[in-house]
Amino acid sequence: MASKVNGQSGQEQDLAGPVFRGGEIAAAALEAIREDNPGKEIVVEDHGTYVRIEAAGGLVIRRKTIEEVLGRPVDMQELEGNLSAFSGQIDTQDNLIRWYFKSPH
Repeated sequence: MASKVNGQSGQEQDLAGPVFRGGEIAAAALEAIREDNPGKEIVVEDHGTYVRIEAAGGLVIRRKTIEEVLGRPVDMQELEGNLSAFSGQIDTQDNLIRWYFKSPH
């Protein structure tokens, strides 16, 4: 049996990823994240005004991929500006954003 803390199993606890405001960027980011994270089981909660995207251990989105999806150049700050929140830790770079889970223990 999986252990539970605060009503969550161990696997649910290590989810990390972005929460984007709903719209074009959220839809494109989801498509790019799926492409940049092959083989990951991605959990998506679409609430209309925002979209939560998470996976065990975390996710990455590359600028090259989101640019291909949108068909135009993208500054990673544009993605950051569309984040309403995120779970886990975040690492932002010029060419990618990475959300990851880091255990406090």
